[in-house]
Amino acid sequence: QVQLVESGGGLVQAGGSLRLACTASGRTFSRYVMGWFRQSPGKEREFVATINWSGSSTYYADSVKGRFTISRDNAKNTVYLQMNNLKPEDTAVYYCAAASGGSGSYYSTRRYDYWGQGTQVTVSS
Repeated sequence: QVQLVESGGGLVQAGGSLRLACTASGRTFSRYVMGWFRQSPGKEREFVATINWSGSSTYYADSVKGRFTISRDNAKNTVYLQMNNLKPEDTAVYYCAAASGGSGSYYSTRRYDYWGQGTQVTVSS
């Protein structure tokens, strides 16, 4: 069992920055692939970024590439999402997720076994 708790959401002006954090507890966090997804009203939950167990490999959605950075600190059981140059279209509830066993694309929500409660990010113009 893995529990994920997110923090760092809030309201910012366009062009501003936020840093989200997700702290995990439970079995063998350091071996989990971690991801960030987001969901805005009326839309499907979409992939944002993912990071492997060691932090050596990261992948980003085209919409955030160059602006967002995912990282992890296994000693703290925490994954981060640094969001810079935020745009109004980034407004969404952001979720962190953990993938253990199984197979499939890490871009897909189906790949992940555990989810955080979500944290609201609102970017005003």
